[in-house]
Amino acid sequence: MEPSGITIFETPIGPCGIAWRGAKVIGVEIGDTDEKETRYRLGERVGKQFSDAQADVPAFVSAAIEKVRALLDGGSPDFSQTPLAFESLPDLNRQVYEIILELKAGETTTYGAIARRLGDVSLSQAVGYALGKNPFPIIVPCHRVLGSNGKVGGFSAAGGTATKLKLLNIERAKISSELDLFGGLPLQGRPQAEW
Repeated sequence: MEPSGITIFETPIGPCGIAWRGAKVIGVEIGDTDEKETRYRLGERVGKQFSDAQADVPAFVSAAIEKVRALLDGGSPDFSQTPLAFESLPDLNRQVYEIILELKAGETTTYGAIARRLGDVSLSQAVGYALGKNPFPIIVPCHRVLGSNGKVGGFSAAGGTATKLKLLNIERAKISSELDLFGGLPLQGRPQAEW
């Protein structure tokens, strides 16, 4: 049996959890208000409940934790080499996640743009569905995908769109080429999050 475990760690927006099996991350949870809720929701996400005992955290999970913390501190870490358990996912979901892994912090795209990359603009809703099932929110940055009408859309992590907006604010993301989350205010005039 492959070793598996879960670790919960603090971030500027609350607890985050990462679950792993073997040498791959199998799930991520972020946006909850307390560690107990994070542990429960992560267990629901990966279909397994974990004991309160912490397993030894493998190096690849420690590296992912440092990247999550760097992102939430305003950095732009590269998650593309983080080993994720894509093999059990539907092909479309995997393809969508591979596309959004290319986005850098602060970059956004739309459901329609991803559908076009997949070769069929009619897949926009399927892209939204795949993002709603993302088991790796923040590592696979589904928070960077917006509606073509400028609407924020949903988010697969706890807190939904409120958490998505926090992440986009931290990244100083642009919602469109003309407006950002704060109506084009200069950087020094933007409200800063206090979490």
